[in-house]
Amino acid sequence: MEKNVSEMGSVDCLPSQTRSTITLDVDSKKDEEYNPLEHRQVEHPTSTLGSFFHLLKSSLGSGILSMPAAFKHTGIIPGCIGTVIVGFIATHCVHILVTTSRDICKECHVASLSYTTTCERVFKNGPKRTRPYSTFVRHFVDYAMAGVCLGGTSVYVIFIASSLKSIFDNYASDTKYPVEAYCGFLLLPLILITQLRHLKFLVPFSLLANLSLVVTFGITCFYTFSGLPDLSKVKLVNSVAQWPLFLSTAIFAMEGINVVMPIENEMANPEDFLGCPGVLNITMTLVAALYGVVGLFGYLKYGEGVDANLIVSLPKDDLSTPAVYSLLQKKERLTYIMKHK
Repeated sequence: MEKNVSEMGSVDCLPSQTRSTITLDVDSKKDEEYNPLEHRQVEHPTSTLGSFFHLLKSSLGSGILSMPAAFKHTGIIPGCIGTVIVGFIATHCVHILVTTSRDICKECHVASLSYTTTCERVFKNGPKRTRPYSTFVRHFVDYAMAGVCLGGTSVYVIFIASSLKSIFDNYASDTKYPVEAYCGFLLLPLILITQLRHLKFLVPFSLLANLSLVVTFGITCFYTFSGLPDLSKVKLVNSVAQWPLFLSTAIFAMEGINVVMPIENEMANPEDFLGCPGVLNITMTLVAALYGVVGLFGYLKYGEGVDANLIVSLPKDDLSTPAVYSLLQKKERLTYIMKHK
């Protein structure tokens, strides 16, 4: 075919059917040769380890403290199996999203696509009957992502504000502010942090957050692993009618798909994201294991009386009290000593 084409001078001189066949062959060859990962030019790429910290933080949060209550709704056996299933489904969905995004990047010859653009291009390049809905799908995904981010962030802000209120109401001063005031106090640092546009510069924050979670996880395990009571307080299988409560808690705790594409798009080595082992598989395996351990042993320890937030169920002593509590207590003791010296 190449010899015939060269002899005739150009493709345009060939019959229409032959010319169409050559065009398809050339396009197919281009698709096979184009690798979007090799054409990415990221201004501030994130290392593989930094991407691991980001993905771990997006999937591992305060929801881990609600897992014992989630196990209470299902019982031990469905809870353990359900944690594995939810973790597998969450991982599989991310695999589908990233693989689809790379495939459409290859087809469109672009280096990377965002979550919303991936959805739009999939519909635009899909069957003819789906193409008119591409713009609608883009807007729908944008609004859905905004709702998820705002809703999830609001939960975390209220959680932090409530914790700060408990600290300062009990240890700092006689002046007590409402939770709304602490939400306002958090507004300035949150605005400043959100000005960082590149994930590479957010790695220290993710690392600090993950270290804090590890410390909290260690303290929690210290109490939940020691002195397990009579196991008659727990149920192996609970009523199926309560299982949806487990699913809602587990999905909220593990869900972090909204940050997957930004993390994958800004990786210095995006080929390390998928695969076995890969950043995604390692992260989600660790997340599912941590959630399962906290949920199982937290439920075994406190039984049907476990609180929706495991921290509330822990004994109030020096170890379970946050470090800032201890610092404030020491400050009060020092002030008392100086006054009565």
